[in-house]
Amino acid sequence: MASRGLNKVQVIGNLGADPEERHSDSGTPVSNFRVAVNRRWKDAEGNPQEHTEWIPVVAFGPLAEVCNQYLSKGREVYVEGRMQTRSWDDAEGKRRYRTEVVARDVIFLGNRSPAPEIEGEEVPF
Repeated sequence: MASRGLNKVQVIGNLGADPEERHSDSGTPVSNFRVAVNRRWKDAEGNPQEHTEWIPVVAFGPLAEVCNQYLSKGREVYVEGRMQTRSWDDAEGKRRYRTEVVARDVIFLGNRSPAPEIEGEEVPF
């Protein structure tokens, strides 16, 4: 019997910029944004340290439309989805890679006006 894998990502953080809105070749709405997640700790000498991890997120379909409409720089969000690495050849023929979270669910956090919660759809690239 083959073992079953699990690819699930949960992130809470703040948007570093407004989402980038576009459409796939088939016309599906796409939203790309980055979520900043801060990690704090004390080093061996007890000095406070901090590191910000910038996590790229992509949403498709109705979820992308909601993200494009309601998200903006600084907004706190919860993102749940799966990790994906895709590759392509750039204009110079060099192989490029991008690892990102494909959002299945985005929940808008914080004190700003609420947005509808909607689950995403899987769209292969």
